[in-house]
Amino acid sequence: MITLYHCDGARSFRPLWMLEEMGLPYELKMLPFPPRVFAKEYLGINPLGTIPFMVDGETKMTESSGICHYLGVRHGPTPLMVGPEDPAYGAFLNWMYFSDATLTFPQTLVLRYTQLEPEERRNPQVAGDYGKWFLGRLRAVEAATATTEALCAGRFTAADIVIGYALRLADTIGLAKDFGPNVAAYWARLQQRDGFKRAVAAEQQAGIEQNVAPRVRA
Repeated sequence: MITLYHCDGARSFRPLWMLEEMGLPYELKMLPFPPRVFAKEYLGINPLGTIPFMVDGETKMTESSGICHYLGVRHGPTPLMVGPEDPAYGAFLNWMYFSDATLTFPQTLVLRYTQLEPEERRNPQVAGDYGKWFLGRLRAVEAATATTEALCAGRFTAADIVIGYALRLADTIGLAKDFGPNVAAYWARLQQRDGFKRAVAAEQQAGIEQNVAPRVRA
């Protein structure tokens, strides 16, 4: 049984969505955010104190996009993956890495300096600068979704899951109002997928059952 440690709205939503799209059995462990502060016992499981943390037998992983890639390969085959024989393989890998390194990273600074830091340490300039950075890099998604409904290979893939989470985070922290028309339409389509809806429902239900309050949002 795959076990996924998750916080409401965190990057661990990527593998949660992937699990739901693939229909794999899993156990979802909800933690308060940030767990290294509010669930110190978690450090005994994951010394980094970060989310996600996935356990699959002897395999333990902490990187959200990497977990999605692992699930698709280890528990496939699945049309969510793009193989090296496919002309779209390079684009697929690029989106998988782009999702966290380029799109999620600047948003974490926006989140930190608008919500997570104590009032006296919040910094509107840092938040504004990194918000603009994120929106500038989002031009790649705007261009990619101008004529197609998915990012690559002519179908919905894990690349759409990992990029989709970056759009979900942007929506949460107030950046979605500045999405271009193609990204806005793409994000709306992603939210209509049954796998996305099941992942949201699983997140909410696990929070209720495990008595973990949702993260306060802006």
